[in-house]
Parts: sequence; C-alpha cells; structure tokens
Amino acid sequence: MALPWPVTICGDVTVLHGGFLLASRLCHPKPLSELTKADWPVVGKPIVEALQEICTSYSAYPPQPEAWKEKAAVVLWSKILSSDPSGPAFSANQRWKDDPFFSAANAIPEVNRTVLYELFKALGASRLFARLLRVLPDPVGRREAEALVEYMAKDTSPDDAAFFLNVWGELMKQKDGAEDRLTAMFRAATRQYLPDPDEADRPPKRFKGDPPPLTGPSSVAVGILPVLTEGLKLIKESIVPAKMKCHAVANLLEALSISLAPHSQPEELPVRTYLDKISSVVTLWSSDGENPCRDQGLEQRVKEAERSVSILSVAQGSGEASLVDFAFLRSLLEEWSPDLQGILRDPQQICYESYRLLDRLASLEKILASYAEPDPLQTKKVSELAEFVVDFSKKINPESWSKTADRDLVASVAAVIIDKRMDRHAEVCAVFAAEKDWALSREWVACLGRNKDLFQTPELVLRLLETAVEGGRSTGRFEQQTGAAKVLLECYSQLPLADQNAVVAGVLAAWSRRGLSATWAAFSEGFQEELNVAFNQIIQSASGDGFQKAVASVARLVVLNPEATVKKVVHLAVANLGTHRFLAEILRSFPALRFREPTEAPGESAGLVMSCLKEAVWGRLSSAKEKEQFLEFLVYLLQPNGAGPLLQLAEVTRHLVLPSLKSDSPSVELSLRILDQLLRVSSEEGWIQSCHPFPLLLALCRLLDGFGHYWHAPAGQRPCPLEAKDLVADNLGRLAEALVAQKEAVPPELWTQSVSWLHKKTQALDWTVGLRLKGVFGQHFKNEAPATLFEVCQLPGEEWAACPSPSYGAGSGLLAWMECCCVSTALQEEMLARLAVNVDNPEEVNLFSKGFIVALVQVFPWCSHGEWRRLVHVIRNLLDKEVLYVPYSLEYVHHLPLLDLRPFAFHLRFSVLMLRAFQFLCGASGATWLPGEAWKHVSKLYCLGVSDLLGSLKGLAQGQGLSPEGKPAARALSFVYIQVFCHALHVAAMLPEEAPDEGPVLLALEVLARYETLHDADEAPGSALRKANERHFLASVAENITHAELRAMILQKLRKM
Repeated sequence: MALPWPVTICGDVTVLHGGFLLASRLCHPKPLSELTKADWPVVGKPIVEALQEICTSYSAYPPQPEAWKEKAAVVLWSKILSSDPSGPAFSANQRWKDDPFFSAANAIPEVNRTVLYELFKALGASRLFARLLRVLPDPVGRREAEALVEYMAKDTSPDDAAFFLNVWGELMKQKDGAEDRLTAMFRAATRQYLPDPDEADRPPKRFKGDPPPLTGPSSVAVGILPVLTEGLKLIKESIVPAKMKCHAVANLLEALSISLAPHSQPEELPVRTYLDKISSVVTLWSSDGENPCRDQGLEQRVKEAERSVSILSVAQGSGEASLVDFAFLRSLLEEWSPDLQGILRDPQQICYESYRLLDRLASLEKILASYAEPDPLQTKKVSELAEFVVDFSKKINPESWSKTADRDLVASVAAVIIDKRMDRHAEVCAVFAAEKDWALSREWVACLGRNKDLFQTPELVLRLLETAVEGGRSTGRFEQQTGAAKVLLECYSQLPLADQNAVVAGVLAAWSRRGLSATWAAFSEGFQEELNVAFNQIIQSASGDGFQKAVASVARLVVLNPEATVKKVVHLAVANLGTHRFLAEILRSFPALRFREPTEAPGESAGLVMSCLKEAVWGRLSSAKEKEQFLEFLVYLLQPNGAGPLLQLAEVTRHLVLPSLKSDSPSVELSLRILDQLLRVSSEEGWIQSCHPFPLLLALCRLLDGFGHYWHAPAGQRPCPLEAKDLVADNLGRLAEALVAQKEAVPPELWTQSVSWLHKKTQALDWTVGLRLKGVFGQHFKNEAPATLFEVCQLPGEEWAACPSPSYGAGSGLLAWMECCCVSTALQEEMLARLAVNVDNPEEVNLFSKGFIVALVQVFPWCSHGEWRRLVHVIRNLLDKEVLYVPYSLEYVHHLPLLDLRPFAFHLRFSVLMLRAFQFLCGASGATWLPGEAWKHVSKLYCLGVSDLLGSLKGLAQGQGLSPEGKPAARALSFVYIQVFCHALHVAAMLPEEAPDEGPVLLALEVLARYETLHDADEAPGSALRKANERHFLASVAENITHAELRAMILQKLRKM
C-alpha cells in the first residue's frame, strides 16, 4: 500500500538500526529485551543520538525534525505489541505483506517496554504516547496503562512522575486534532495482530485502510483513568515540587469530574468564558519560562490552550466514582495542603498548573453540588467532600483564581480561533462581532476580511455593524472607518436577499431612515454619486434580464441610506416613462422597507415608503402622465408579496386620500382615483375600520354637495372637474357597502353613535346626499326628501320622510323626482315604478311633459356623465310608456316623402326633446344663467347623449337587417340622420357666443358621414332627384354654421357626394 513516508529499509532506518546495535553492545551480556530502568542512561544514549542524527539530516524536504521521533516510537511500540505471545501467529512473508511497520521493525532487535517508555520520555512525547494509547482496543489499552503505572511506580524519578502526569493530562483532553495517517496505521496494525473478544473466532483480515473508530473517550474514562488514578496513589510520595503537586491534583479532580458527569448534567462553558480561559492559559504560558509552549507562536499556543480547555467530553463519563477515590482526593488535599496553599495564596506565583488546579476544583464543586445518588452512603461521602472542597477554596486568595488576559491578546486569540476554524469558532464569531473594544482595530478588520464567509448570517452582519458603529465613536479615525465599512458591506452583499432584508430591517430599527449614512462619514461619502450611477444603469437596463442585478445594486444602496434610495426610486417611477412597474418590483423585493418610526400613535404614523412618496412626488405631479404613472406605481406597491405589501390600504387612505378630500385641494381628483383603486384592490380584512371611515364618508358627501353649487363657485375654486362627480359617487357607494359589510366587527354602541354623527353632519348638505347613505343609515334613519316629491310619487311612509326644503316650492316635485333618478340605478328604478301620472288623462300627460322639460333644464347642467346616462334611460322609459309626450314637430318634412319612422320613434323624439331643452336653456330667460364653462359641459353632455343615440341607431339597423340598397327602412334611417344633423347644427347655433364649443358641429360632421354611407349606396331608380334635394337642403342648413373652417369642411363634403 502507498505510504506517505518510507518504512522500508533505507538510510534513516539504517542509522536507527546502528543506534540499537550500539545499545545492544552496551547492554551486553544482557539483551535489550531485559533492559532495566537503571541501564537506560548508558544504553539508551546511542538510540537517542541516532534519532537526533536522523532528525537533523536533510533526507526529507522540507525538513521534518519531529517526524522520525514519532515514527520510531510507533514502530517500536508496534513491534512490542506484535511480539505478544498471546496474539495470532503469522509467517514473516504474511507480515511483510500486511504489516506496514514490518520492514522497519524487523531492523530493530527485540526490546522490552523499558526501551519504549524511556524513549518516549527522552523524546518528550507524552502527547504521542497518550494518542496511541487512546486508539488501542479497550482491554489492550487498560493493560498497557497498567504496565506504564507498574513501570513508573518502581524507582520513581522526577522525570517518571512528570511523564506519568503529562500522559494522564493528555488522555483527558478532548482531542488531538484530526487523526493522522501514522496513528490510523497504528490503530489498524494493533487490531490486526491482537486478540479481540468479539472476533476471537474469526480469521484475521488484511489491512484495508482506516477502519471506523472502535475506541474513544468513553473507553478512556472507563478503562484507563481508574488505572492512572491508582498509579497516582503509588507515586505520590515521589511528587515533590509544588507545581507538580498542582498538576497531580488537577488530574485527579478532572478524572473525578469525568466519572461523575452523567449525574450532574453539566452545561457547556459559555463561549465568553471559553475564550477568556484560552486567553488566560496563553498568558500564563507566555510568562512561564519552564513551559515548553512559551517559545511557540501564538497560533500553536492557542491550539494547545484550546485542547487544555476542551477536556474529555463529560457526557461520556462512566458515571461511577468509588468512595475510595473521594477519600483519596480528600487525603491528598489534606496532605499536600501546605504546599498547595503556599502557591495558591500568592498571586505572584500563579502559573498554569495552579490555574488548572483551581479551574478543575471549581468544576468539581459545581458537579458535587448537583450530584444525585440513590446510595445514602455514597451521597454522604459526596456531601462531605463537597464541604471540604468549599472550605479548601475559601482559604485561597481570590486574586489567584484567574489570570486576566490583555484585551488585545483576547482579540488575537479570537482571531486565531476564527482563522483556523477551531472548535466553537462559530460561537467565537458571535463574540468577535459583538465586542466593541476590538472593533475597528487593524487586526479586527483584517480577520473579518479573511473570514467573510463565516459571517454570512443576518444576525452576525447586523451585530458587526452595530459593534463597528459603536466602536467607531471612540476611535473616530476616518481611515479605520473606511476600511471597516468596505469589509462590512462586502459581508452584507454576499448574503441572500432574504437575509439582506433582515439586515436592512435591523439597520432601520437602529438608525432610522438614513440607515448607515447616519453613523459614519465613511458610509455616506460618495453615496449620492453611487446612487445616481446605479439608477442610471438600472433605467437603461429596465428589463427582466437586468432585474436581479438591479436588485443587488439597490440592496447595497438601501442599507446605506434607505430614505434617499426610496425617494430616488419614487422620483424615477414618476419621471421616467414606462419604468414605474420595473422600479416597483425592485422596491417590492425589500419588505424591510415597511419600516415605520415608533410613535405614541403607531396607526397614524407614516411608514418609510409613504413618507418618501409624500416628500418626493406628492403635490408635485403636474402632467396627466405623471399622475397616471404615480397611480399605477402606487397600485403595484399595494400588491402583497411574501411578507405583505410595502403600503397598507389604511395608511394610503389616511395620508394620501383623507387630507385631500376637500374642494380646495389641488390633489382631490388624484386622491379620488387612489381611493377608487384602494376599494378595488381591497384584500385586507378590517382595513376600513382603521382609517376613520365615517369622516371619510363625510368628506365624500361634502364633495358631492359641492357639485350642486359647482357653476356658482368661482372658477379658481373648482379644482375638481364635474366629470369627477361619478368617481366621488362610486367611491361613496363602495365605501359605504364595504363599511356595512364590516359592521359586525364594530361594537353596536359605537356603530350607532357613528351613524348618528354622520346623519347629523349630512343634514347641512344637499338632501340627495343622504339618499346615497341608506345602506349605512339602515333602520336608524329614513330616506329624507322634499315634501313636493311625495306629490308626484307614491312613496311608503315607513321608508321615506319629508324634510324641510325651502328651495323646493310648489310644483318642484318633478325636479326632486328627477334628482332622485340621478342618484343611482336602484333609486331610478324605484322612482319610475312609483311615479304617479295618469296616462289616460291627456291634460295630465301634457302638463307632466311640459314640467319634465323645465326640470330637465334645471338638472341637466349639473349632471355628470353617469347621471346623464341615467336620465337618458329615464327619458326612454317614459317615452316608451307614453308618459312623456314629445311631438315630432318635423319642420323639414315637406322636403322628404312620408316614411315609416316607428322603429326610430325614440331617437327622433329624444333629439327633438334635446333641441327644445336647448331652446329653453338658451332663451332670453336662461342665457345668462350659466357661465361659459358650464355651456361647454352642457354641450359635451349633449354630444354624449347623441353619440349614444347614433350607436343605438347603428345597432338597430344591424339588428333589423337594414341595408342601404334603396329599401324604405334605409330611407327612413337617412331621414333620421338628416333630422339629427339639423338638430345638432341648431344646438350649435344657439350656444352663447362667449362660450363657443365645436362639439355639436363635429357631431353633425359624424352624422353626415353616416348619412353619406347610405347616400352613396342608394342606387334605386329615380333616386337622383331625391338625393339632390337632400344635398341642397343639407347645404342650406350648413350655411348657417358660424365656424368658418367647419362650415367649409361640411360644404365640401356635401359637394363631393
């Protein structure tokens, strides 16, 4: 098998072989297999010198001075174990094939354990001895430990005692690093050639690499430590120096702690204590001239100190400790008390051995305090021992209990643990990130830069930021801050997006809306330039391919200055055409931006995004396109993502809607559109209840009331166009409906009080406003209307009541009725159903028809588009039922033959009705009634009604299969178009000169285009004269158009027919 070092016959083995030959000669006539301890000083010298020669030679590159010491010790022990007569017998050929140590071992004469132990002692290899002893099978390891104790107990020298104590201490340490190849090969070889109770009947196996570990800490605690405890009893008389006594007692305390561990359920050391202990050990070693670790580098000393702190896992102890062990510990402490107290009471003599003794004494004290054992005698002895330990500890100077390490050293130790990924390095990272005294030091920044991958959790990154900012206040050096800021931002940038959001949330909570820019100049320097560059690139690549890159860029900006970043996004979303959705998606990637400042009234405060919207663009939207993009952008931000939307419906209502629902607010129309979207996208339960719903209803009601005085208000005080009346009414209806749906969530008393308050406030408004709140008023209040309405309607008294209305005098019932028809479709149907007109009485029908035109003229100018369409529906319903009488009054009928106009009866009578209404409206009594803007509005409503009429004519013609090929129905349709054309031009001529409007003339042009289609398709025999007469008639009417351009356009069109 391939090995990493030569174990066959080579120059180094030859040198070693020569050393053993010289030793054999010196030992003669006894063989080396009978060597005694007393013989070693003379006999062992050639062996040690041979090893020194091998280790100082240049046979290996790079030089490995310790490698051959370990190889020689392993080969020697393997040879002794393989020579055990109780093991299986193998031929030399078989061993040459399977034993990796055979070639080297075969070059060494037979030796006994004296050579082995003395060689380990000479090499100072107590750790290697413990490591190899630990991997031996359980019974073999115990037997080898017994052999060691037996050897050391005979003619014990100070070196023997020191080696014994060192081996014992090394065995109890948690680990010795990763198991190297040499140890693994030794483990395999010893298991191959030694009998195992579980495998006694099985044939031996060939060596096949590293087998799974069959020994471990539990085998050490159960099998070996008790043997070594007995060994201490045998050699204690040979332990004289106070330091060595501290070492011995510490070993005994540790062994007892391990054996008692399962009863005490101890906890792992807090990481800060763990770090302080390692630092203290390093400090003690550095000041101890006798300690071999003093000359090692910091990295090696930290590794050794960690091993000394990480003792054998107590959870794997045996759980058994004999009364004899308790008695032995007590007697040892009593016997050695003068020497121990002498060194422990003097802080100036504190050393690693005394520190370790006190540390293990404190650990055992805790274990004994929680010890539980069913045996009363055992419990009594443990209690007595605990009392003795406490009394012993009280005699020690408190200053001797610890050795405080320098702050900089602790930081350096933490850096080494992190750099080398030692045990508990992840916990040390948490300490490293939280220790303000270390922050911003050169070593701190350098360690963080080398180990960024270990700080890849949002908790650690946030802790680092907080620590660095706090530490930076004391140092204040810009150069340090700059380097630290760069590394910290790199740590943050490497986090996944979800973790970055967690960091942003923490930054906002710690430093509010300015983020890290509010802490250091290093974080704010160059931010504005970086912001502009980043968003220039984002705008240029606003597509799906660049989305992830854009989010990554914004993530860095957001943590530096959330407020400035969001304001930039908001501004660009409004100012740049077509980018608002892309930018909204970027913002929605950061749910942490839902942050809001903690206030006394959290429900009233504006969140970060809302504040940025208000400060960056609200009130500055000038063009219709900007308002449209802002509205769409807002809707995107209201859409939920994984953690909820960035904006809450109630928040938007409180800050962008409710304050602007005033007739004098320049943003009232936009606020109405926002409210319309909120009511459409509503997905949150109970949001209406949290945004002052009844004041919101009242604000909408007041806006509606203001439309009743719209044309009487000065032009500068009408920021909201009359067309927005439908939006207000729709919002009011939907809001009332949603509020009623959530009625059960409101306490009944509060609901009644709120409804009463709203009813009282609406009493001062137009009476039609209250009709829109019937769903809210419910059974609390009836519909209230002027008394004159009851004269034309049969309204039930349990639902309707009369209200004082001074402006509605005698004969105004039809006006009130028509206003009710404009409120809603449902109320319109009720009004039509309850209208009291006797159609069998001609005089009553005639009187109603005249009154209808008078009411229409009074209502018409204040109608919105929706209300006007409802009125058109009412007119059609009344005409169809012959409740409303409108004679044809065809002034131009002598120009045309008599036709069947019954399919077009409504269309002709509606056009005539509108003509008569305008005659009334534009007459001498009404010409000064409306301002110029009102006439334009009225003209638009007229054009809207006639346009709908033309659409109805087209649908009727298609439905009846009318074609223009000379059929009488097509001629009738042509006649209707001619009538509407004449009426439209007539209306245009009646409009006041101070309020010119091209709408009716353009409408006439559209009607003419439809007539032209029928005219060109009419090829019936004898139609030429009729068409010529029609053209002449239309031209004579068009001559009266005052607008020269439109008149010329129509006349030219007629000439081309």
